[in-house]
Amino acid sequence: MDISSDKKLALKQILSWEAAASTNPASKQFLTLGGYAGTGKTTLIAILRKVIFQQNPKIKVAFAAFTGKATRVLKNYLKENDVLYKGDSVGTIHSLIYSLIENENHEIMGWKRKEEIKADLIIIDEASMVDQKIWLDLLSYDVPILAVGDHGQLPPVSGQFNLMENPEIKLEEIHRQVADNPIIKLSIEARKHGQIKIGNYGQGVRKLSKNDPESQEIIENYLQQYNQDTLILCGYNNTRIKLNNYLRTLLGYESPLPQAGDRVICLRNRQQYAIFNGMLGTLQTINSKDDNFYEVKIMFDDDDQIFEGLAVKKQFGSSTAMNFGKETRALTMHGELFDFAYALTVHKAQGSQASRVILFEERFKQMSDLDWRRWLYTAVTRAEDELIILGD
Repeated sequence: MDISSDKKLALKQILSWEAAASTNPASKQFLTLGGYAGTGKTTLIAILRKVIFQQNPKIKVAFAAFTGKATRVLKNYLKENDVLYKGDSVGTIHSLIYSLIENENHEIMGWKRKEEIKADLIIIDEASMVDQKIWLDLLSYDVPILAVGDHGQLPPVSGQFNLMENPEIKLEEIHRQVADNPIIKLSIEARKHGQIKIGNYGQGVRKLSKNDPESQEIIENYLQQYNQDTLILCGYNNTRIKLNNYLRTLLGYESPLPQAGDRVICLRNRQQYAIFNGMLGTLQTINSKDDNFYEVKIMFDDDDQIFEGLAVKKQFGSSTAMNFGKETRALTMHGELFDFAYALTVHKAQGSQASRVILFEERFKQMSDLDWRRWLYTAVTRAEDELIILGD
């Protein structure tokens, strides 16, 4: 594996910390490693695992990520590089630290925190997604944790906690193998300058002017090609609602009410059901229970996981999440919060990526320049192959 000078230094620092953390209970339990898109964070994780094995073959490592998709990507990379060893595990953070509660009919009633984790080291990928509750649960096992994430991204959706706000080790040198990738180039412009100029940057990577009459027609053509490999991103909730309505019309939905086949997003964490803010899925079945709730079955993309339960009716098409407020508390105690997910705000799309991203640039007046750069960088780095931006 190719390793640059900054990764060599980072590797040395991590190994020094790991050696101390595994032998001295008084040592710092966790270490944070930040890396921008294209800096080779996953490469460093693989190299680290190989070196640790060479130094001590008995060490067991638990690899984990917030989403099922990120977990699969990490597992495939580790397998390809032959650095998964006996006793290692790769899974979601949730599956690592929580276990199922089932009734006598083997129906899932909830989840509970496991009493122990059989690992000598935990390596968390995509750690910028981890909120405070999950982080405190991870720390409770007294196992050394290396948290790896992108410190250029927005913080987690819920609360003020931001594990990757100022990581102790930073990778900021772009890997030469991806330096010419147009999406990586635009991510650098977004992160450094908060501005991407109008123009074509490569096949399927372009920015259109919202003031150009032709741009509207071009964007409509892209929207008409919508499929599950597309993420449509914006800033304002009002824009999100309009786009969701428009796309549902394009797809043949005649009713504004949710239907089987609709794309949906989870709007809050409910650990007892293993569903988390930002998880995307597809409605398998939906039936009206009463004036307040739907009975739904949702297949989530990340884990091939099915949620069966109640969904709050008023949340669909609402401009705000009903997490707070006395008038909605009774509803949210009994039902879960889902909304249409054809278009998402960038904040809600943090844990997602797609082959094609269509981005409507929208900046809130109260946004600082730093917040805007993080917003734009997070949006750009959701794209894997194609990126179409509409803005100034």
